[in-house]
Amino acid sequence: MGGSGSKTKGVWPFSSSGAGGEPPGEVTEQCLARLRGFKNATPFVFTRKSSLYFDEDGDLAHEFYEETVVTKNGRKKAKLKRIQKNLIPQGIVNLDHPRIHVDFPVILCEI
Repeated sequence: MGGSGSKTKGVWPFSSSGAGGEPPGEVTEQCLARLRGFKNATPFVFTRKSSLYFDEDGDLAHEFYEETVVTKNGRKKAKLKRIQKNLIPQGIVNLDHPRIHVDFPVILCEI
């Protein structure tokens, strides 16, 4: 159980100080190498992984069902069967407007 934040320890990609957990006076070569990689990091997210799927007909939805007719004691009963095969994920989707990254370490609004 937990949030969707990153599980790695070390450098916040958005901070200007050293790695978390280290005293500010100590700067190692490894720490500097990690910080150089995040020089152009932005707090915004422009894409996300979609939770939608395409079926064989090209329809797009979260879930697909097939109606089946079951005969029991002479009665016909319609049941919905969930389809889980032959579904293609939509993939990466561009967001309409940028979102702030979940690991951005700033309080935006305090109540």
